Amino acid sequence: PREVRRQPGFPPRFHDPSTPVKEGDQWYVFSTGMGIQTRISKDLLKWKEGPPVFRDYPAWHQQVVPSQRGHLWAPELITYKKIHRLYYSVSSFGKNISAIGLVSNRSLDPAHPDYKWIDEGIVIQSAATDSFNAIDPHLLIDSDGRHWMSFGSFWSGIQLVEIDPETGKIHQRNPKVRQIAWNKTIEAPAILKHGSYYYAFVNWGHCCRGVDSTYEIRVGRAKTISGPYLDAKGDDMATGGGTLFLKSSGDQIGPGHPSFIDDGRRLFYHYYDRSRGGYATLGSLPVTWNDDSWPTAGRP
Repeated sequence: PREVRRQPGFPPRFHDPSTPVKEGDQWYVFSTGMGIQTRISKDLLKWKEGPPVFRDYPAWHQQVVPSQRGHLWAPELITYKKIHRLYYSVSSFGKNISAIGLVSNRSLDPAHPDYKWIDEGIVIQSAATDSFNAIDPHLLIDSDGRHWMSFGSFWSGIQLVEIDPETGKIHQRNPKVRQIAWNKTIEAPAILKHGSYYYAFVNWGHCCRGVDSTYEIRVGRAKTISGPYLDAKGDDMATGGGTLFLKSSGDQIGPGHPSFIDDGRRLFYHYYDRSRGGYATLGSLPVTWNDDSWPTAGRP
């Protein structure tokens, strides 16, 4: 993957940003990079770099993905019973020999005495013989308290599986993995519940090519978490449906890897900044919802 290095005056680099989580008076976002990159802000506008999540890597990373060299992808952060859970991808480019790992921490503040990332092992993994790719996790805690993880990239598309709230791992009473969306080029899901619908946001296109990236965000919705997710025309996302939500515009190329705060009224994503040679940058836009409960990124 092409990577533009940070230059003086550039903001911290963001690629595949996690959902922002607030602890105390600071916001935290984690993103793809060596050891997983940490970003810290007081206002969601100005960011500083924190320490990587991993300095020493669990042995299972290379055991499961022999080509793994510490570049970890697409982290996602949730908090449950005051424990922060960070899900992340262990993989290599273009292959589905992959795993979604989990680490936990009692504090996100590197200066806090309770700050320590604990390896919780593998949540799910995929081999070359599997139809899916175990990367790009996104977590939803539903209004009924159940936890769900969407994930996936290319192959058979985006998958959904229930997570046990107490362990953070796949729920043993409901371990079934369900396909919910597909396209020839698809990854980076995020499921948002807003009003009476569940919304599946996905990326179509190719990331990681700087200003040549073709990422765009598509969306569909469902009445139940397991789907079917239909786009605005009524086409099923599992067979290639998906309404355009956000595409390249101006210097913002290849917007992708969406997440939401404020009940779906604020979107975060990365894009490749044409004015900085394709540098991976954090973007944020307000989201408005029309009378028919479809979202629009930015001002309508």
